[in-house]
Amino acid sequence: MLHVIAIITAKPGMRDGILTAFRANRPTVLAEHGCIEYGPATDADGVGGIQTKLGPDTFVVIEKWESADALKAHAASPHMAAYAAKTREMIASRVVHVLSPA
Repeated sequence: MLHVIAIITAKPGMRDGILTAFRANRPTVLAEHGCIEYGPATDADGVGGIQTKLGPDTFVVIEKWESADALKAHAASPHMAAYAAKTREMIASRVVHVLSPA
């Protein structure tokens, strides 16, 4: 199994637009062979000083995939290409970590 943590930072004020496109694409991704988990997360409120906030323009995508082949197929899928084209101009930066369970 692979874990993916993608940190997406939108251009100022554009996070909601990216999240709208993400949520529209999410059911298709969840239906992909090998997808275990795929969802966005933003800063939680009320947890105090233990938290380092991402900020108002950033969100994290938390993913789990059965295999590297499933993740590669996801990355090459037409719906992900369409999502990327739709959101490309709204994104300031994107950092993707692909991890193995320790």
